[in-house]
Amino acid sequence: MFRTVIEPRKPRHRALRVVLALFGLALLAAFLVVAVAVGAVMIIGGLGWKLLRRAPRAPSGDRVLDGTYRVVPRPLLSR
Repeated sequence: MFRTVIEPRKPRHRALRVVLALFGLALLAAFLVVAVAVGAVMIIGGLGWKLLRRAPRAPSGDRVLDGTYRVVPRPLLSR
């Protein structure tokens, strides 16, 4: 008896099947819209949080070495 309670069965009436299928698709579309909206709010909120909580840049220390670099060709490298 318990098995018959938990097993979902399709209704026999064709119109009811169509209505339930459309209801299921509408419910799926609603979940999709809500998920996309929540995701967009989370992304926008995260970007806003980063912009508002931006820490001021600390001045560079006295021990910073500024220089120019050049790429050494491969044959000049010794192994």
